[in-house]
Amino acid sequence: MNIKKTNNNFKIVISVGDESGIGPEIILKALYSDELKGNVDFTLVGSKKNLLSTYKHLKDLGLKKLANPNFLQIYDLEISPSDDKSKSSYGDSSFYYLTKAIEIVRQDSNSALVTGPICKKSWSLAGHYFSGQTEVLAKLCGTKNVGMLFTAKSPITGWRFNTLLATTHIPLCEVPKRLNSKLIHSKLDLLKEFCIKYNKKPILKVAGLNPHAGEEGILGNEEKDWLIDSLIAWNEKNRDIKLLGPIPPDSCWNSSAKAWRQKDKDTEKHDGILAMYHDQGLIPIKVIALNYSVNTTIGLPFVRTSPDHGTGFDIAGKGIAQSQSMVEAIKTAIEMTNNSRLLNTH
Repeated sequence: MNIKKTNNNFKIVISVGDESGIGPEIILKALYSDELKGNVDFTLVGSKKNLLSTYKHLKDLGLKKLANPNFLQIYDLEISPSDDKSKSSYGDSSFYYLTKAIEIVRQDSNSALVTGPICKKSWSLAGHYFSGQTEVLAKLCGTKNVGMLFTAKSPITGWRFNTLLATTHIPLCEVPKRLNSKLIHSKLDLLKEFCIKYNKKPILKVAGLNPHAGEEGILGNEEKDWLIDSLIAWNEKNRDIKLLGPIPPDSCWNSSAKAWRQKDKDTEKHDGILAMYHDQGLIPIKVIALNYSVNTTIGLPFVRTSPDHGTGFDIAGKGIAQSQSMVEAIKTAIEMTNNSRLLNTH
């Protein structure tokens, strides 16, 4: 199956990401998938020459289930000389693919953005000093309160698993310095806004920062000194929300694992979890929802999703990269945009 441009006005814009990684491969694999149904226009932002080269190379390896770039709508950009294969060159190209894709989406109110994986080091070498795509999106959209939320829909039970990060791409030693009541309240506001689109009275959980959620100050003071009071204050203003926490991090996601794999009606099904830092949230969601997790930036004036993995430099060009997370990223973008309750107005 090759996905061609349709007459439908709804558009998914896909930035290719770092072309020295697995981005082009997983995009061509995903756009062939029978899981992508419905009338959707796809526009890829990247180098057509590179996509055609990737397609030919994968075909030569014996892969058959690939979308043919000749049948895809591509916003063709050649940022760097074709003979420059440096990390800086790939970083420069992937950065401008992203910024052009954002520009296209912002001009079309009935569109969504899906981003391929990038390399932060390559961006830095090219002079683009951002810690991730989330931060670029926030700056270019002029949005201060954005959230890095990972969402996954269980293929077993249909339950949607949501984890929002309070802090994102910062060193672990910086996390306690960045956390405060104002930040927690702003992230809970975002999580509530996202979850009520699926459940009018969502159940939200908050993970503690320290082991055992501080054990009343024995293993850390943040929970006792301000986090507990912060959650109480937020819940008093949002009485329609059942808020649980701070919960010891080592048990906070136990119910998530059960809800992901068990159809038992008595299984606890919460709607969202707020994690204190990047790996605290990402480790359980990647273990529980392997290949089905999707990164989405909430708080933007449009829907943005991305696979939950990186560039995969070690397997690039081998034809073995799994494309399920890219498929899920596209499906999630379509679902969120088509659902009028979730569609953000530009």
